[in-house]
Formats: sequence, C-alpha cells, structure tokens
Amino acid sequence: MLVNRANVESIFTGLKTIFNQGLTAQTGQWQACAMEVPSTGAGEDYAWLSRFPKFRKWAGDKAVKNLESGKFYVANEDWETTISVRRNDIEDDRLGIYNTQARSAGMSGGELHDIIVDSLKNAAFTALCFDGQYYYDTDHLVQGASVSNKLTVALSVATQAAALASYGAARAAVMSFKDEEGMPLRLIPDTLEVPPALESVARILCEQDKLTDNSPNPYKGTAKVLVNPGLTSATAWFLHVTTQPVKPFIVQMRKAPVFVQQISAENDDVFLRGEYKFGAEARATGTYGFWRLSVGSTG
Repeated sequence: MLVNRANVESIFTGLKTIFNQGLTAQTGQWQACAMEVPSTGAGEDYAWLSRFPKFRKWAGDKAVKNLESGKFYVANEDWETTISVRRNDIEDDRLGIYNTQARSAGMSGGELHDIIVDSLKNAAFTALCFDGQYYYDTDHLVQGASVSNKLTVALSVATQAAALASYGAARAAVMSFKDEEGMPLRLIPDTLEVPPALESVARILCEQDKLTDNSPNPYKGTAKVLVNPGLTSATAWFLHVTTQPVKPFIVQMRKAPVFVQQISAENDDVFLRGEYKFGAEARATGTYGFWRLSVGSTG
C-alpha cells in the first residue's frame, strides 16, 4: 500500500471504528455494587459521605446536618493504552494484527470501570475511606463507639454453626448498623461477592436447601452470588447492600476512554523510527462509598 496522508488517515479511521466497537461490546460487573459519579474538574469533594440522611421527628428547630467541605477530596488519575504501527506494515498491507489490537484496546477501555472497582475491593482492608479508617475496619466511630464492618472468619457451609459464624455474622452486622443519631438504617444485604475459589461455597449458602452436613440451610435466597475473577485474594469475601442510592464503591469519571492517534508525517516518531501511534486515554479514579453498605472478611 502506498503510504500517503489519505491512506494513513483512512487506516486510522478504520482502527478508531474497531476500537469503538470493542469499547461498546465489553460489559462488566462493576454496576452490581458500584456507582459512577461524574467529575467536572481535577477532583471531587465527598463531604456528603459523612452523613447518611434519615427522617427524624421535627420537635423544635430542625436538626441541620452540616457537611465538612474539603474533608475527603479525591483527585482524578490519568489512564492510557498505546500501540505503535510500523510504516513498513502499512506498505506491506499487514494491518490485520492492528485491527485485533484496536479491538483489544477498546475492550480494555470498556473494562476501566471494573479495573477501578476491583482495585478498591482488593485494597479495602488497608485503604482509607472518608472517615479516616480503613474501608473494612473494626473501629469506625459512630456516636463515640467503635463499629466494625470487618470479619476474619472463613466463609463456610460445613454446618449451621459455621454458616452462622461467617455469612450469618456479616448479615447480622449489616442489619444492625445505625446512623450518627442512633437511628437504625434498616439495611438488608443482598449481594454476596466471592473470588472463584469460593463460588461453590457461596452458591450452597444462597441457592441450596441443605448445607454440607445435610442440615437445613437458613440462608437460601437471602442474597445473589457475584463471582469476581478480579479479586486477588482466594479467601476474602464481601456482603453488600446494593439497593441504596449510594453504592459501596464509587467510580469517579472525568473523561471516558477515547481513541487518540499520532499520524502526522512530520512527527519525530514517524521520521526517526517509522512508527505511527494510536491508543486510548481516560481520566478517572475510584473511591469508597458508605462503609455501612458492606461487610468484608479476610477469610
């Protein structure tokens, strides 16, 4: 193929089309327990996470809930994937490999939400959330007392006692959470998230009539199972509330993945190395929502 401006622009128009097809074709799991918050600047302030609004009886003056501006600011991060196209491959009509790479880059962009949310989950026992504690921790401060949304017990279906001490304990913890004024939040967990190694255990808990010892299973139908291959721990498991307006995890999106290219013949890469470039760029990050919406166990 003759390498001229028109042909190069046509090639990269085709690559952009393939990229966008890959971008829209990729579906993920992130929406099961995460929400997207649009960002309009370098970052966003999540002061609103310091309050879980509930109705109270109006006696006397209204109890105004003030938000502490600047308490929990989250800056956006840059993301990219870049591929070089050799001019010789254009001359030799060897563009099929780049079509595959363009589709893969698009699918990678479609996975960005999952990548961000999975990184939050994998770090949740050691990363801070809006109250200054680890997201899963034993000493979140509520009304001057420590409240825990962290367990260390292995998920088990060996007996009713084992199921009660693991899944049952997490369920009870979520449903006992109160707000800063001591009002019950009436949360009911609905999603049990596990790594592939715990899928069979989770499905017995949530879907089967009997436990491993053939005893009745009191937890059948209490949650749906989410198996996440993006979890790095084979023992950690999570129980989420996903029915609230705010989700346990947040994707902060400043700029969704877009196709970018560098095809000018005057560019140094083209002149010195005979390489054009294309790829994708995005600006986004993730953060933690209300810790009361999830209980996690290291297993």
